Amino acid sequence: MNHLTTLFAFTVLASSMTACQSTTSESILPVNNNSSVDKQLKQIIAKHRLTGDAMQGRRTSDIESPQAQLGMRLFFSKSLGGDQDSACVTCHHPALGGGDNLSLSIGVAAERPELLGEGRLVDTNSQLNGVPSVPRNAPTTFNIAAWDEVLFHDGRVESLGKTPAAGGNDQQGIRTPDVAFGLADPLSGDNLVMAQARFPVTSPEEMKGFVHETKSNEEIREYLASRVGDYDENHGGLVVPSYWLKQFQQVYQAPTASAETLITEQNIASLIASYERSQVFTNTPWRRYIEGDKTSLSASAKAGAVLFYTSKQKGGADCVACHRGDFFTDEKFHNIATPQIGNGKGNGADGSADFGRFRETGSETDKYAFRTPTLLNVEVTGPWSHSGAYTELEAMVWHHLDPRDEVTNYDITQLSQPNIANLDKIQANTQPALQKLDADRNAGLAVLQSIDLNDKQVIQLVDFLHTLTDPCVKNRACLAKWIPKENEDPNGHQLDAVDMNGDSL
Repeated sequence: MNHLTTLFAFTVLASSMTACQSTTSESILPVNNNSSVDKQLKQIIAKHRLTGDAMQGRRTSDIESPQAQLGMRLFFSKSLGGDQDSACVTCHHPALGGGDNLSLSIGVAAERPELLGEGRLVDTNSQLNGVPSVPRNAPTTFNIAAWDEVLFHDGRVESLGKTPAAGGNDQQGIRTPDVAFGLADPLSGDNLVMAQARFPVTSPEEMKGFVHETKSNEEIREYLASRVGDYDENHGGLVVPSYWLKQFQQVYQAPTASAETLITEQNIASLIASYERSQVFTNTPWRRYIEGDKTSLSASAKAGAVLFYTSKQKGGADCVACHRGDFFTDEKFHNIATPQIGNGKGNGADGSADFGRFRETGSETDKYAFRTPTLLNVEVTGPWSHSGAYTELEAMVWHHLDPRDEVTNYDITQLSQPNIANLDKIQANTQPALQKLDADRNAGLAVLQSIDLNDKQVIQLVDFLHTLTDPCVKNRACLAKWIPKENEDPNGHQLDAVDMNGDSL
């Protein structure tokens, strides 16, 4: 049954609701009595030791700090794009949920580099021939400081120590794609976010472009640093070379230091990480409910919360099996067999499939498994799934309940983004993941189980998921602190993003 035309056309959660079996069962589902539901939720909150604050005990950044302010300017700078037509913000704009509101990102070679979100197209005259070539959906940067174990859909940036609340900052180090699996990268930096910030510039499709394709990862990073610092004559120089140097000198309190000393790839990554780690948006209605405001949730959302935390055996959805804690993720990898669209990550006979975590570990058990995402602000972080295949929240919930049926009846008309590759191969590229899911179920493994819920219950789940949204992420005025003023860079490299109407994002 295709549910894309059901009541609420909202965004989606792309993760593993019930992708692992919970070890305990909750109480039975609520009757239509508000006080009864509140009592059940009180027990649930106590049992799972929920505080509502995913950042409790963590070190984050202040957006007003000099480091985060300079990091923000770098984040919005096309100087870090190999062809100077993309920036970090191209795929991760605060006004677009910390992503880009596209199923598959368009980094380099856009028709209009300043246009982000809906309507962004690949130049048909470019090397990419008009096809969105980034193989996976852009994860949100919101609350990125709360990740302790892995970043990216396949976890290719990974804390080796996995110390709780450390964000990767422990003595074991961080593994990145620059080193062999299981080894610490000596240049990763001191937290997962800094390690992650070093990699978009190395991807030809995202930021690197194709002019510099022969440069290694470290070579392109150092080249871009020299461009920002204007200490490499090979890229023409800046109109106002002092612009960046003065800011770096101020932040690092080194008024006489040279650009070569201060404007390094390591410092750039550290500053961008400071900006990203300031994107803390956790003041949700659910948090207020946990803190005592019983009116912050509707009756439907409360019923959805009980469904979320109730086991399948007791008639619930058992989402908590993998969406655990205040950050709503176990940071593990699960095969939920979402539709495979786009170019893929280079797996399979023609490279259009995506083997997920298997690409990192080489373990057959990890084939088609992707990281459980956080559900905080899930309402605004779509489209969802590793490939952005679902564009409605309700549709994604239905997928979790019956993956095979939803894949079989997948409707490509939900994809408003044009020119996505391999739509004719969705079934062929997704069936192996479904077959593996069936085999794992038959083997009794703790994987995603089919669950029978009705339309009303799905709507209740969706209503609960909406209570995980911090109102700030839907308010342009509130987000203004994370968006630089227009035309601040006298060199003309700041990406002042607009939407389809030409309005500033």
